[in-house]
Amino acid sequence: MHTSTADAHPDPRSGNMDTTRYTQQFEPRTSMSLYIDSASHLHHDQEKNLVLTCPHCLTVSHITPVAVPHFEDLQLYRPNQVGLVYMCDACHAPIFLRFTVRAYGSSRIELSPQFTEVERARERFNFTYVSEDVERVFREALNCYTHGAFNAFASMSRRTMQAMFADLGEAGRLRLFDELNAVRDLADIQPDIFAKMKSVLFGAELDPTSPLPLLDGYEAGILLEVAKDLVYEAYVRKGKLQQAILVRRFFLDETGTDVTPLSSAG
Repeated sequence: MHTSTADAHPDPRSGNMDTTRYTQQFEPRTSMSLYIDSASHLHHDQEKNLVLTCPHCLTVSHITPVAVPHFEDLQLYRPNQVGLVYMCDACHAPIFLRFTVRAYGSSRIELSPQFTEVERARERFNFTYVSEDVERVFREALNCYTHGAFNAFASMSRRTMQAMFADLGEAGRLRLFDELNAVRDLADIQPDIFAKMKSVLFGAELDPTSPLPLLDGYEAGILLEVAKDLVYEAYVRKGKLQQAILVRRFFLDETGTDVTPLSSAG
């Protein structure tokens, strides 16, 4: 679970090192204490600092536990994983989290502080300036990531790049390749992870028989932000800049018709 900004694992997927979109099973372990006592009460020493991105209101919010399984039922069935229900303090919607059981004791059941979000927050992107073919496959890629289908996400990310290559041409493909290398340097991505990303995004262009590497949640999270950056640079940034220039030109033309040039002023 998230405890504080100081304890958070740096997220290579974004410039602000935001960690809230990670599935917690890929976070490093901490020394937090989390257990259910014999009275079916949940104890967590970092409860006041629990925050995540709500899958309903998409707000980074504190969450409060509202439903805990009965101690007697857990002792009877001894499941390997336990589900807890939390409430988003921002919108009051229920949030379901799944925890792994560390140990069953006579008076307490120890849980791992790492959890899996049953419902993940939707991944958002501004498609205003993106071509229709690219938008179609990239939306599906984002849906795959949202549902934790990380290798399906990798497959759709490759198809997104292929759609972009077809739309932007050879010059666009070369620009994307340069942008990928620039992102590697900016984010200081580990060489082994970068090699996987390069294989996912450009492997089919270099070798049509190139298989897709398997990704875990951490690697898929990095790929997500890199893919977003590539699509943004190729379409959204260009579209916004062109729109801003058109607006500037419009206002210059409008004001120019009403202003008398200095050379003709009496």
